[in-house]
Amino acid sequence: MNKPVRRLGRAVVRGRSMQPTLYAGDRLIVLHGASPRRGGLAVVRLPDGTVAVKRATVREPRGWWVESDNQREGVDSWRVGAIPDADVVARVMVRVWPPRWPRRRSGRRLRSRQRRAG
Repeated sequence: MNKPVRRLGRAVVRGRSMQPTLYAGDRLIVLHGASPRRGGLAVVRLPDGTVAVKRATVREPRGWWVESDNQREGVDSWRVGAIPDADVVARVMVRVWPPRWPRRRSGRRLRSRQRRAG
């Protein structure tokens, strides 16, 4: 039995279903051909063909149970059931953009520079 080829790829988040973990426009590095980790994020193909980022919560005989972090948005296994292994596209490795540095901190630096200049 051949193992799937693993390769790195990129993904862009759309929508609000993974807030507060991910926001629309976030860029991700994903590993195609890798199984998700329980509790980790995965890129999956939903039954309607939509490709989405979801949290892999439980591995069951029919596939992965995946959930949105924002239960008020999006489609997940609560609506469509387990996602078959063949429809797990990739494992999310890391968010690379935008960096989520505390905005307050950068604002403080700006104000302190303005005070020194004035």
